[in-house]
Amino acid sequence: MIILGIDPGLAHTGWGVVESRGSTCRARAYGCVATKSDEPIDQRLGKIYREIQDVIHRYGPTELAIENIYFGENSRSAIATAQARGAAIVACSAAGLAVGEYTPMQIKQAVVGTGAADKHQVTYMVKTLLELDHEPHPDHAADALAAAVCHANLVRTKALGETRRSCA
Repeated sequence: MIILGIDPGLAHTGWGVVESRGSTCRARAYGCVATKSDEPIDQRLGKIYREIQDVIHRYGPTELAIENIYFGENSRSAIATAQARGAAIVACSAAGLAVGEYTPMQIKQAVVGTGAADKHQVTYMVKTLLELDHEPHPDHAADALAAAVCHANLVRTKALGETRRSCA
């Protein structure tokens, strides 16, 4: 299974492509779509849409793992993040990708073992789990890879549970 992980943001949308085979995950590629704050919103969202489409065409994922939006005190930034998330989801939907949505806490729990992990712990564990020779940068790309690993783990766990139930 090839999974596209996305960490949405209007200024920076991180993406990571992970191939999952059994209990093994390997990073195929990762990066970040950057937009400038002085660009009109339609151009920024269009860039996110087009670059995510390019990633899909280049690496052929069949599934999407995307981070849900954390609504903290700053609703203005949450709206901008929601718009970027929407542009990315539309690009994935147009390509027929199955969508998995995860909270930041779920992603941290799946990758680090605790939902209270900090960015450094997530980046370190992504490097370790994907057997990279370096820590992935920028942080947005590392978070996208973490989302993809989370999705792979949860899909595998669900499949194991279904197999056990059918054998009982």
